[in-house]
Amino acid sequence: MKDKERIFKAYETILNEELVPAMGCTEPIALAYCAAKARSVLGKRPERVLAQVSGNIIKNVKSVIVPNTNGAKGIEAAVAIGIVAGREDRLLEVLSEISDAQKEEFREYLRSTPIQVSQQKDGALLDMSVSVWSGSSCASVRIAGEHTNIVRITKDDEILLERVLESGMDTEREERYGLLNVEDIYCFATEAELSQVEGVLRRQIEYNRAAAEEGLRGDYGANIGSVLLMSGEENVRIRAKAMAAAGSDARMNGSELPVVINSGSGNQGLTVSLPVMEYAKELGAGEEKLYRALALSNLIAIHLKRGIGSLSAYCGAVSAGVAAGAGIAYLKEGDYDTIAHTVVNGLAIASGMICDGAKASCAAKIAVAVEAGLLGYDMYRNGQQFYGGDGVVAKGVENTIRNISWIGSRGMKETDQEILNIMTC
Repeated sequence: MKDKERIFKAYETILNEELVPAMGCTEPIALAYCAAKARSVLGKRPERVLAQVSGNIIKNVKSVIVPNTNGAKGIEAAVAIGIVAGREDRLLEVLSEISDAQKEEFREYLRSTPIQVSQQKDGALLDMSVSVWSGSSCASVRIAGEHTNIVRITKDDEILLERVLESGMDTEREERYGLLNVEDIYCFATEAELSQVEGVLRRQIEYNRAAAEEGLRGDYGANIGSVLLMSGEENVRIRAKAMAAAGSDARMNGSELPVVINSGSGNQGLTVSLPVMEYAKELGAGEEKLYRALALSNLIAIHLKRGIGSLSAYCGAVSAGVAAGAGIAYLKEGDYDTIAHTVVNGLAIASGMICDGAKASCAAKIAVAVEAGLLGYDMYRNGQQFYGGDGVVAKGVENTIRNISWIGSRGMKETDQEILNIMTC
């Protein structure tokens, strides 16, 4: 019983840590946060700026619209709006309180201020430093490893903060996340008293539904959500994919609505929640059943993504789409074996999808990933499955997850570099 209590408490903590609001794509938002913090340390608006970023930051900022900039894209835009109007105390909602006057100031600042960008060749996959100057004074802030993890702050010749960048999580978090496995996640979703996570799950429902509805109302990117609904075959399966895609349509293309993220990603937060919500509505599931299904889908997505890392050439929508399939299986009274086989089947179907940065096509990839999760469930429900030895599939869900983690974190490193080469040539 004590072990179960310890595991359930760890899962509650993980959900509260992971399911937080963010406005816009998390990489440009993190960059805006870094820039706003650097400006705050300097104490005045900078006259000159240097942004040094890892290749994966370049990849994920290059093509996505930065919120509250009237459609501006890119590293320079994210840095400039953070400096001009960012609220560093709001973390990943750093750009949530920007006036029309500040948007005009941003345009002038971006036009008139030297903002140099260079790629870091060493460091973490998620790594950024913003250095700012005014007269003879200089300040610098570095974020690495996670989107709000400040590891160094300097002003002039003084080091104000310096933390060792660990190769992984701190010991306490590592132990907590190390408790994740599909069987215990299923047990938690089925048996746990959810009062400690009900608030974050309710917020995920509210925020992410609003983002999806905005995506369907507006003209965002390639309008993948709307395209799916115009297919002439509307049913819950189509709606589930369309809602997740529509949320991404809006988020990747300038919507100023916040979403609740998963594994550091708004797209993954949308993908892991909206299909489950749509099926719960279709099935007439009560509020508690929906919360339990979302607890399961969120935790499975976090478990799948943990071994891959926050940024990779492996598309994170796959983990979230497969986890959504597992959440839907749970809504349909699937037992542990059903959940486990849904995960294995879904991973076998879609794990080759690459991440080539944040942009409009993420919405289409999300639709594909959700379909993989649903097909993985349909296969097992109809007596079909992939077996250990079928490609990267191993015997047992945890062994398959380990294989996918290895491919995403290590096997695709060269792929990641080639994608960046193509995007920056």
